[in-house]
Amino acid sequence: MREVNSNRETITDQELQEMVAQTDNGARHPVGSAGKLLFGVALAWSLFQLWVASPLPFAFAIGVFNDTEVRVIHLVFAFFLAFTAFPAFKQSPREVIPFQDWVFAILGAASAAYLFIFYDSLADRSGAPITADLIVGVIGMLLLLEATRRALGPPLVIVAIVFLTYAFGGPYMPDVIAHKGQSLSKVMSHQWLTTEGVFGVALGVSSSFVFLFVLFGAMLEKAGAGNYFIKMAFALLGHMKGGPAKAAVVASATTGLISGSSIANVATTGTFTIPLMKRVGFPGTKAGAVEVAGSTNGQLTPPVMGAAAFLMIEYVGITYIEVIKHAILPAIISYIALFYIVHLEALKMNMKGLPKRVHTTLAQKLMTFSAIVAGTCAIGLAVFYGIGWIKTYTGDFAIYIVGVFVLAAYLGLLKYSARYPELEMDDPNSEVIELPEIGPTVKVGLYFLLPIVVLMWCLVVERFSPGLSAFWATLFMIFIVLTQRPLHAKFRKLDAEAPLKRGVNDCIDGLVTGARNMIGIGIATAAAGIVVGTITLTGIGQVMVEFVELISGGSLILALIFTAMICIILGMGLPTTANYIVVSSLMAPVVISLAASNGMIVPLVVVHMFVFYFGILADDTPPVGLAAFAAAAIAKSDPIKTGIQGFMYDIRTGILPFMFIFNNQLLLIGIGSIFELLIVIASATAGMLLFAAATQGYWLTKSRLRESAALLLITFTLFRPGFWWDMVYEPVDIVPAVQITKIAEQLPVESNLQMMVAGENIDGKFVEHAILLPLGAAGTGEERLASAGLEVRVDGDKVLADNVMFGSAAQAAGLDFDWEITNLQVAANRPPKHLMFIPALLLLALVAMTQRRRHKKTETTAA
Repeated sequence: MREVNSNRETITDQELQEMVAQTDNGARHPVGSAGKLLFGVALAWSLFQLWVASPLPFAFAIGVFNDTEVRVIHLVFAFFLAFTAFPAFKQSPREVIPFQDWVFAILGAASAAYLFIFYDSLADRSGAPITADLIVGVIGMLLLLEATRRALGPPLVIVAIVFLTYAFGGPYMPDVIAHKGQSLSKVMSHQWLTTEGVFGVALGVSSSFVFLFVLFGAMLEKAGAGNYFIKMAFALLGHMKGGPAKAAVVASATTGLISGSSIANVATTGTFTIPLMKRVGFPGTKAGAVEVAGSTNGQLTPPVMGAAAFLMIEYVGITYIEVIKHAILPAIISYIALFYIVHLEALKMNMKGLPKRVHTTLAQKLMTFSAIVAGTCAIGLAVFYGIGWIKTYTGDFAIYIVGVFVLAAYLGLLKYSARYPELEMDDPNSEVIELPEIGPTVKVGLYFLLPIVVLMWCLVVERFSPGLSAFWATLFMIFIVLTQRPLHAKFRKLDAEAPLKRGVNDCIDGLVTGARNMIGIGIATAAAGIVVGTITLTGIGQVMVEFVELISGGSLILALIFTAMICIILGMGLPTTANYIVVSSLMAPVVISLAASNGMIVPLVVVHMFVFYFGILADDTPPVGLAAFAAAAIAKSDPIKTGIQGFMYDIRTGILPFMFIFNNQLLLIGIGSIFELLIVIASATAGMLLFAAATQGYWLTKSRLRESAALLLITFTLFRPGFWWDMVYEPVDIVPAVQITKIAEQLPVESNLQMMVAGENIDGKFVEHAILLPLGAAGTGEERLASAGLEVRVDGDKVLADNVMFGSAAQAAGLDFDWEITNLQVAANRPPKHLMFIPALLLLALVAMTQRRRHKKTETTAA
């Protein structure tokens, strides 16, 4: 058994797995028939999810389930496994399942299965539940709260109970959040018997998309891809200053892409990276903090993003490709900045890299962090442009051609990798640490990139749904797990019988591991559905708008700070998925409404990314940050200090949401050309690196206070050049509303008309805010307005909404009948805001010159 040594204290693999199990897949592993049953149920869950995601049910007209039925069966499995895999208390037995847990498991599964068994009867009496319905609903809700406590701890349970209490006790609440209150029959019917509460969108996303991506990650890990990514990161980066810490960042990024769990990421990579970081001079606190920061950032990075990517699809109403497009730039520059922070820490402590086994060639020197990022992008471009033309010329037959191509590539790369020995992780406690050779290390696992190619092909070229894309990628991973070892043995002319058995066992174990990793997510999405159901039942969403507007005084910045604080506080105890569901449901409408009241149009996806980012930061925020506790256990450091240091490293992530609220281009929104895209990428990357240098107090040398302040000013300018430009040039021209038809006719095709509108809302309150009215094809002004569902009438110098069509874009934008259009806001003709980069870069040059001069003087004095 591997042990991580630090000052003669050890933490074993078993202890680490226990930490992961308590938060991810259940700490109980019973023996005997109970263990076999638990194993079999988890296996059956994975097989069920693969079946419903595949085209086979429709091809054979067997086992076809609708979305609601899939959600119900999904929760049945999660219920049963939550009570059998997660002990009730820390002192509860791990090797046996107590009788009461069997009872809870069966009752919980039955209460969920009730909706499947009596599906037609419940549909016939929708809104009029009978006594049996209410009894099942109450039992199910109570057991769901207990299952949530076991799998996720008390915080989400407390949040759910608070919202349930609010649903029942509306008349007794303070006036600002009071409502008429709901009966037991209404609450149970809404929460348990419809798709508005527990069985709502969140659980649907868990059953449709998330499970398959988690299973895909489990299969990659079983195949050995996790070890390959870690080993490759060390081989490529270990020779640099602070090399193990830089390798930790890259290894955490690559494993975080597929794990979706920050604590599992810490336990997977941290057992190797943290001791090595300490060996080259990093204090335990900083070594743990680097691993925590790298691991939590993995949940910001597509494709999984802690399941939030798939929830955004449903909540925001955009495609999966669009979610990836919006998330990719902030995720990449955040990792680049963490890599740079590690470099600055290494410079401050005058660290050296690890010794190499062989002389490094020029080609190997080029294989740096930037090359890794560029290589990842190159894979995407190769899929889209390199083999994407096959789709253009062969149509629907392309998938078969690509399938043959991928299979041939797999066999070729596997045969090529068989020339090199299998990877073994170096012992981090050995007296002499040498880097693995770059060539053999990289070449031995190149075929692990093929499942990523398959996933990208299905998503980007074939435009399959995320669920179907993950199904084909997972199916290919299962094929790899089953065949890689026997084929390796055949290519090496060894006996293939034992490797074949190991492949089958690894495949089954991967299916079971994937299912057990999903228990917490399945329960979390169901419990978070209670919050969403309460919001839709009581209308607290609109109440929160008024409440936050009251305490923030109508200030958008204060509202954003308040929202960020709520995200971090809730996230301290909630998993990423549940935190995102709760806060996005509650706070996203608030931010959008307050921005509109301030005359700003903030796209919905931007607000959802804002709350998601701050929820992630809670994973390393004391006093609860679970990832920080795991890293501190490995580093044998103080968990609070490790969490604080990790949070300090993650401040770079914390500024991004505020920046992209006011500069949507950071999420690749509103970019009109390739040149503008390059400007945005370059300025965002440079800004993040300078922010890292400013907060670390070190750039070319140790920074003085005024230099750090200058770097922060430059950072702000690079991220938001429009702030200064708006002081010189008005961003929009205010046009009288009477010109609406003229302006609508002049605007380009498929553009938006921004306007300020005012009127009484449904509650009789007078409101005024900005809206964007999407205009379609070219035409007269009246025709384009009508295509958006708006007819206007001019009454003197006033323009009123004479008709707003139901379900139209005008209604969706927030316009109502008889509201006044007070003015139009047309983009002003002004010089590009990026000219503000010139004075910022001149100031940067001045700081560089003074630091370089001081650095040379220090070196001369030392000599």
